[in-house]
Amino acid sequence: MAADSVEKLEDVIVRSAEQIASDVRAAKEAIATVIFGQERVVDNTLVTILAGGHALLIGVPGLAKTKLVETLGVVLGLDAKRIQFTPDLMPSDILGAEVLDESTGGKRSFRFIAGPVFAQLLMADEINRASPRTQSALLQAMQEQHITVAGARHDLPKPFHVLATQNPLEQEGTYPLPEAQLDRFLMEIDVDYPDRDAERRILFDTTGAEQSAPKVSMNAELLVSAQRLVRRLPVGDSVVEAILSLVRSARPGPEAGDLGKLIAWGPGPRASQSLMLAVRARALLDGRLAPSIDDVLDLAEPVLKHRMALTFSARAEGRTIAEVIRQLKSRIG
Repeated sequence: MAADSVEKLEDVIVRSAEQIASDVRAAKEAIATVIFGQERVVDNTLVTILAGGHALLIGVPGLAKTKLVETLGVVLGLDAKRIQFTPDLMPSDILGAEVLDESTGGKRSFRFIAGPVFAQLLMADEINRASPRTQSALLQAMQEQHITVAGARHDLPKPFHVLATQNPLEQEGTYPLPEAQLDRFLMEIDVDYPDRDAERRILFDTTGAEQSAPKVSMNAELLVSAQRLVRRLPVGDSVVEAILSLVRSARPGPEAGDLGKLIAWGPGPRASQSLMLAVRARALLDGRLAPSIDDVLDLAEPVLKHRMALTFSARAEGRTIAEVIRQLKSRIG
């Protein structure tokens, strides 16, 4: 009887996975009609959302980071909002505030006016331009899925995802994100320049009389189902061991071997959790029912690089985090 129940459960997961994978692929194709030459960025952003996490997009201006978030909101059928972070932005500008209302009878009471954080997909544009106080206001929302204003708790919509952008060039007048907040991002995704063919397509598509418009492919309910399914996908022992070996070797100590002396501090257990969810989401995005070690190796850098730092001497020698992660991956692959 127990074996029959397990088989039925497996059948349900297989059928759900096939349907949801089909929906997700349709969403990916819809995004590709608007965003050109950023396949890896689109894939990693979709993986982050399927895994139920938040992403930090890093790239110079003009690489369609904002357009990607707007397109995702339309294609996934989510309520999307955008906040442009500036040095004078206050926590109440993000969370909302209580205002004093007076009724016709002269009775006064406080009423909460929700801020833009009450969205299913929130774009935090140039997040490092806001003060640490304002950044920390977003921190609770990202981690706890609720906010507290004047002692009252307000739950955020489900699903809730933050896609933050950061410009790597101008560091004057910015406030670097604290390690605690960086750790809240499931992935740090680098947005690079498009190749020549993609840029040619961008030229024709965006400077003509008509531009491509994204089409709705999913909705919030479907996305939540996909996120639940991601957590039910089986993970083989070899993949679990690869995740543990990789994350633990990225910390200073004996497991890092010779590379340990280059690492100042490394990823905590949240990195292992993030990588576990990300490889499952990547498998679902590809239409597979279980992740492989290749998924671990492909996603290692965006999941780990913002969760570790090199020593001063390692940086003085010109070593980079990406290079150290590549060496750690070579021990597994």
